[in-house]
Amino acid sequence: MRPCLSNPLSLALAITLLLSQSGLIAAQEVSKYPDRPINFVIAALPGSAPDLASRLICREAEKILGQPIIPVNKTGGSFTIGTAAIAAAKPDGYTIGVALGPATFVVPHIGKIAYNPVKDLQWIMQFGYLNLGVLVKGNSQFKTFKDLITFARQNPKKLTHGCAGIGSFGHIAMEQIARKEGVMITHIPFKGGPDMMPALMGGHVQFVTGDFNEALLEAGEIRMPLLLAETPSAEYPKIPTLKDLGYDVLVPSFVNVCGPKGIPDDIAKKLEAAFTAATKSPDFTKEMKALRVAAVYRNSNDLGDYVARNYEVFGRVLKEMGLAK
Repeated sequence: MRPCLSNPLSLALAITLLLSQSGLIAAQEVSKYPDRPINFVIAALPGSAPDLASRLICREAEKILGQPIIPVNKTGGSFTIGTAAIAAAKPDGYTIGVALGPATFVVPHIGKIAYNPVKDLQWIMQFGYLNLGVLVKGNSQFKTFKDLITFARQNPKKLTHGCAGIGSFGHIAMEQIARKEGVMITHIPFKGGPDMMPALMGGHVQFVTGDFNEALLEAGEIRMPLLLAETPSAEYPKIPTLKDLGYDVLVPSFVNVCGPKGIPDDIAKKLEAAFTAATKSPDFTKEMKALRVAAVYRNSNDLGDYVARNYEVFGRVLKEMGLAK
């Protein structure tokens, strides 16, 4: 006989039973997670440093989780297309990915996008930092970064800088440095490294900022007078960083694991534990060194704070530059 739900007590009991059953189902889903493959969205181009580093950690993490982690490249929009796909996914732990610096700290302030990186993304862990640099030709007259600044001071607007577009980390960093030093640099935007490097080698620009070709660096075809990093690099211990030269400039070119906001705590903890354990694999350590990607780790709490802090800083900097919407 069905209970009469017009009775307040019967109604309360029915609701309690329904809630307890749904809670039990949810708990069972969490306990068996993952029971199918996990999609890992990569906003970068296949074969790029963030793509290869992401595939590497996914390969190690799937051994721990016991399910395949399938890399899915979704590129374009300064990495925002892939990031938007992560933010819009169902928060069940089966769609996660990597959100890169420009799509996290820059584009949300200067363009209209479908997500807020602080409110709409759940930050699980950071596993690396992409090495970006100031690059000159191997036979350049500029031996140090100070030489570049001295030239700019003596020759206003004649120092030409190739960057990966207005609003790129290289452009923002150089603009902040130019303001501090009281010099004027002519920024020439390119689509990316493949376009910038021929321009540098052909003498069309005097220096560029961004990712670099390791083979050219080792062969002496290019030199790196400054590493655009917040901390010293084990890969390039002799190259000064921004802080070494007294520049309080942030270049948060991180690689990480994130998902849509709302992933159940137990699932998020499983993911964090698995990807953290993956960073301790000897193969991961060896191959990250081969990729020349710095193995920088932050847990979920530290990473969330890092993102929120940098997001606020970049909002202020971009507003000062006249780029913020």
